[in-house]
Amino acid sequence: MPAAVERPVERLDGLPAMGASFARALVPSRKGEARVPSHAVRVEGVRQDLDRLAEYSRVCGYTLRNAVPATWIHVLTFPLHVSLLGDRRSSVRLVGAVHASNSMTMHRAVATAEALDLEVHAEGLRPHARGAMLDLVGTASVDGETVWEGVSTYLVAGMRVPGEPAPVEREPFDPQPPLALWRLAPDLGRRYRRVSQDPNPIHTNRVAAKAFGFARPIIHGMWTHAHALAALEGRHGESYSAHVAFVKPVLLPSTVGFRATAHAEGLDAAVTTRDGSKPHLLMSVRRAS
Repeated sequence: MPAAVERPVERLDGLPAMGASFARALVPSRKGEARVPSHAVRVEGVRQDLDRLAEYSRVCGYTLRNAVPATWIHVLTFPLHVSLLGDRRSSVRLVGAVHASNSMTMHRAVATAEALDLEVHAEGLRPHARGAMLDLVGTASVDGETVWEGVSTYLVAGMRVPGEPAPVEREPFDPQPPLALWRLAPDLGRRYRRVSQDPNPIHTNRVAAKAFGFARPIIHGMWTHAHALAALEGRHGESYSAHVAFVKPVLLPSTVGFRATAHAEGLDAAVTTRDGSKPHLLMSVRRAS
């Protein structure tokens, strides 16, 4: 995870309403040069909605238990992602940005009854051959103890950042037949939207999806991440790190493959096309140090 840097913090009374924040995120930026806010946004004492968590677990395939999954805490921080990039000091908008990768670490088990202090900031703005990349870095703390960290890396096509883009290495992939097939229903995007509260219409509306170049709605990358992690539940311990690369969007409805391999360092997994020849998502899970 990126090293901590002192930065101004804007404290909010509660998690921002996603409707208003997303409406701002839909307004296209007229700026050609990428710019992100230098401050962090923070909300303290966030109580977890147990009914929503239960439905989230059902949609994603997790077992209901007292300890929450890492991807659930990402969902709780997501309104801060949208709010931060909807700020007037940002020329980058989350809508239209491509979620390229995600890393998160559970430093210890987090109980459903624990109130969380959530904080998000942007950093690592850098040039890319297709535009700009940046990281949205989130933390969850309990009584001053950091219990979860997450980094979402986004590609923003068409925006400028000074400098030369560094080479981007592709994640290695070995085509193999999947060990399981997942059949994704047409309404999966709507069901995940209800529990994640991510209102991006490309996941639920065919016209919106086509406007962004997709033949049909696509499932949220974080659902695929969550479902893959749920398939490994109980095999990674209470303290773990998970990294995923989002390689190719998954259209709805569709059938995808899944496979996982255990080795001395941890677990590697892939969500693939039905025949296993191409990846949609590549994941590594390791015990946290």
